[in-house]
Amino acid sequence: MNRVYNFSAGPSMLPLEVLKRVQAQLLDYEGSGMSVMEMSHRSKYYDKINNDAESLLRELMNIPENYDIIFVQGGASTQFEALPLNIHVNGKADYILSGNFSTKAYKEAKKYTDAVAAASSEDKNFTYIPSTTPDMFRKDADYVHICYNNTIYGTRFTKAKLPETGDVPLIGDVSSMILSEEIDVKKFGVLYGGCQKNIAPAGVTVVIVRKDLQEKFDPKCPTMLKWKTQIDKKSLYNTPPCWSTYVAVEVFKYLKEIGGVPAMQKINEEKAKLLYDYLDNSKFFVNKVNPEDRSLMNVPFFSPSPEMDAKFISEATAEGLVTLKGHKLVGGMRASIYNAMPIEGVKKLVAFMEKFEKENK
Repeated sequence: MNRVYNFSAGPSMLPLEVLKRVQAQLLDYEGSGMSVMEMSHRSKYYDKINNDAESLLRELMNIPENYDIIFVQGGASTQFEALPLNIHVNGKADYILSGNFSTKAYKEAKKYTDAVAAASSEDKNFTYIPSTTPDMFRKDADYVHICYNNTIYGTRFTKAKLPETGDVPLIGDVSSMILSEEIDVKKFGVLYGGCQKNIAPAGVTVVIVRKDLQEKFDPKCPTMLKWKTQIDKKSLYNTPPCWSTYVAVEVFKYLKEIGGVPAMQKINEEKAKLLYDYLDNSKFFVNKVNPEDRSLMNVPFFSPSPEMDAKFISEATAEGLVTLKGHKLVGGMRASIYNAMPIEGVKKLVAFMEKFEKENK
């Protein structure tokens, strides 16, 4: 078996231990005589998977009992429009624009509510997280929205930069950082995220909703976008993304075994430090992100020219370091080092970068 180190921004690597467990049960899950891909979502087998998904994620993230958890389809992008329809009282929403996905969420919300950009880092091509103060947000806004980690630009909200919103609910898109570091769920009214980066294969989205926000939906909110629809049916209103949810459960179990989110965060900080320390001392590669706002998950970097970028990507691929091409909005390279990327993969990348720098400077 010749597995590569996959630095894709998503879908991304899954822990090898999880893949082996899934492989072992692929044809016959728990003695059922069938694969999870084949079984009814109304079966006793899937009922346990569904319940385990909720309980394990609640445990891993320390989610209080006054929050409900649902696993749905549609990706985080569907939640961009679901959000302003589910929390719609005064018809106002404030957004912090820190990258491509927060901007997409903002533009989508403008179709349904009076959405305004309370702060933005677009002036410097989203290479930093904007600082905010409570008086920057409207007191009668239905919510304030952030994208916790910016996959394309390589920035993240640290605890110091999280906005203080008073009585206005804070909403977080956690697609590219969920379970990578500890989150104080109590600071948020809603957390949502696509699971194809740190949790499961593409196809399942998690939404965590505080109970007091579940009856604030617009009466015109479509049934399938309304969180309460799935909350009331425990994510089983319609056929759920069974396979992806099953793999998510196996990832949750694995994460518990290695020490939970605190242990995972330490590993992620170590991986990120290896890469950033090299970049900060390199005379060839550069990372353009404000150091205090750097992402633990997504590290963009650049060589002296687009031609050299292309050469680097080609030679890295030949070495088993794949999917390092940067997003088209940014260019250069991007190493996405999500939970499942082992530290050995980052060490191999840094060693290759050192070699490439010596040969091409």
